[in-house]
Amino acid sequence: MNKVILIGRLTRDPESRMTQSNMEISRFSLACSSEFANRNGERDTEFINCVAFGRLASTINRYCKKGTMISGIGRIRNGSYDAQDGTKRYTTDVVIDQMEFVGGKSTSGDMNSMNNTSAYSPNPSADKSDIETTDIGEDPYKDFGDEFTLSSDELPF
Repeated sequence: MNKVILIGRLTRDPESRMTQSNMEISRFSLACSSEFANRNGERDTEFINCVAFGRLASTINRYCKKGTMISGIGRIRNGSYDAQDGTKRYTTDVVIDQMEFVGGKSTSGDMNSMNNTSAYSPNPSADKSDIETTDIGEDPYKDFGDEFTLSSDELPF
């Protein structure tokens, strides 16, 4: 299985391109901190090259900029190309398939703002306008009737 989950901040504004078939591409790099601290109590940071395509790329190009914290789910893709000097160059990118905005921009670099998340999935059938919401100040189970007790002997399994 080839699956990657990243949380990090964009290290620069996304680079927007279009393919010959008119599909939008977004290239960006994420700075992701390690979960573990080293002997000095510091966390290492990895700078990971990412790419997204289509509607997701359009969203990233439009709403993300340097410093934006996102969560991305995708897969690793290795590639190669011949450079202008004739040498073969190898690349490793994470192809982002899903992403979420995670909090706002923070100048201190901490992750305290992770409670403010909004999800984006390139699946158009996952439109949030179709989601029914309920006021949380109201008991959602008030019309279910009286409470009753069920013993394990009465269960069919």
